[in-house]
Amino acid sequence: MPNLFILSPLSQFEVSNLIGLNAPVLGYLNVSLTNLSLYAFFILLVVVGLHYFGNNNYNLIPSKWSISLESSFASFNSMVREQIGAQSEIYLPFIYSLFFFILIGNLISNVPYSFAVTSSGVVCLGLSVTIFIGVTILSFSIHGIKFFSFFVPAGTPLSLVPLLVLIEFISYIARAVSLGVRLFANIVAGHTLLKILSTYLYKLFSGGLILFIVTLIPFSIFLALIGLELAVSLIQAFVFTLLVCSYLRDAIELH
Repeated sequence: MPNLFILSPLSQFEVSNLIGLNAPVLGYLNVSLTNLSLYAFFILLVVVGLHYFGNNNYNLIPSKWSISLESSFASFNSMVREQIGAQSEIYLPFIYSLFFFILIGNLISNVPYSFAVTSSGVVCLGLSVTIFIGVTILSFSIHGIKFFSFFVPAGTPLSLVPLLVLIEFISYIARAVSLGVRLFANIVAGHTLLKILSTYLYKLFSGGLILFIVTLIPFSIFLALIGLELAVSLIQAFVFTLLVCSYLRDAIELH
């Protein structure tokens, strides 16, 4: 009988093959379906499904869900306008889609025994590095060689230019990693803490009637931590998209 319980707090983040296929094509071809790809596809279906059922094109009176989605879109439209400025409508679909992908991925990961897509370094670093490369290409296409003035702050003494260019360059390159690491670290830390606490609480609840009653106090704290983790899921999705907006603004205005 397979073990239904996660033995290690970190085993919940392991990427495992669900279905594999080996074929002697092009030398050696391996096609596999992992829990990471399955949950990523499921998140995509959930995001598309939520917006499909929130479609108000054929309804005279909008539903509450449709109003909520329209309010979310209006809020992001306002945020993108404030952060990016002119021609912000071009980037709005990307920012909006990115937010909901991260948000739904974070929320689904809070379901017991589910997989946290945003706890994968491949996903988080893949998003941040891809966005970093795209923002850099965008800045080059807009400003050309003037892009390198981004690494020289205005009014810098000539003697300090080499040092400041090195510092600014390292700081700029760090964006490719920091954006994804921030999301990755918060999700992994929160889920690991909840896993450790839930394991101890389960053992305490199984220790007898008196211990069961006493454990209700730390269990209430555990419930509060679950609520905090749900809030973190929303906050991290918002912070990720907000930082992407700031990077886009820097690329456009060279600030």
